[in-house]
Amino acid sequence: MYPQQIIDALRHVRYPGTGKDLIESGMLEDDIRISGFEVSFSLIFQKDNDPFLKSVIKASEVALQTYIDPNVSAHIHTKFVKQNIPTSVSDHHAPVRAKHIIAIHSGKGGVGKSTVTANLAVALAQAGFRVGLLDADIHGPSMPKMFGTEDCRPVSVEEEGRTLIEPIEQYGVKMLSIGFFVNPEQAVIWRGGMASNAIKQLIEDAHWGELDYFLIDLPPGTSDIHLTLISELHLTGVIVVTTPQPVALVDARKGVEMFRNEKVNVPILGIVENMAWFTPAELPSNKYYIFGKDGGKALAEELNIPLLGQIPLVQSIREGGDEGLPIAMQSGHPAAEAFKQIAKELNTNQ
Repeated sequence: MYPQQIIDALRHVRYPGTGKDLIESGMLEDDIRISGFEVSFSLIFQKDNDPFLKSVIKASEVALQTYIDPNVSAHIHTKFVKQNIPTSVSDHHAPVRAKHIIAIHSGKGGVGKSTVTANLAVALAQAGFRVGLLDADIHGPSMPKMFGTEDCRPVSVEEEGRTLIEPIEQYGVKMLSIGFFVNPEQAVIWRGGMASNAIKQLIEDAHWGELDYFLIDLPPGTSDIHLTLISELHLTGVIVVTTPQPVALVDARKGVEMFRNEKVNVPILGIVENMAWFTPAELPSNKYYIFGKDGGKALAEELNIPLLGQIPLVQSIREGGDEGLPIAMQSGHPAAEAFKQIAKELNTNQ
């Protein structure tokens, strides 16, 4: 066995955040050591909380055994370009002290991004994680309604000499939304700078505490708010929500490319295909592909991104959102189990 064989084998392993292979991405350190069927080398990651670290190491081991020899034993070390200081729970000066900061994005409105965000937050909280949720959709805040907290108003608290906003807590999720501060019947007509400043205040001047997951419900499309969040927070990654419909997939692809852009460079944690099929309550085993079949799944495969899950279009999901009782609260419901599986996939990849 010789070094070039290892290099060639690792060309078959793609880094999910960019879709490029490990060699093309420059992730292999020049420290390959070979002794019989035992090899050791280092992989270089951008940060120490890289969401794909475990899966990439495992895929590398499989590639060596597949393309070189089944008896290869690999000792893969990790190196990091930069440490994860901005989002570390030990950094008391960080805007948000969370282990994982994840944005949920959609290229267009109407694909159920906020519904996915709300139910994912509840599913993570039910799994025992400390969860915060920021509704960053300034012009269409929906979290207060989805959590049944439309009449709630945040209060201020004193913390280390600062006056901070206390998030509203519901179903184990700490939450803030511009919807708590404006009349729900009036449109929020703000220029980009005003909206961005409002989001910064909800991040920096809030008493979030120590969190495992901090989810951000982004506005659809691309805007100043997206750039503000990327500059303010060290995002662990982004989840892209789409429907199987071709027009939605076109916009989802644009969203992926935006975050993969060299100037943005935020990992794509995966795609959630929402409204994947319609299942009527009276025929729970039937599936009707109203918006097309497996469009999100096909996009994930094409872009080398994990498919985190497919969510059916069922009436109870819509009813749960309208009544302030996310479907993830209903243990045993097929849709609830789908969101729990996404939370499990997310946690497995961290």
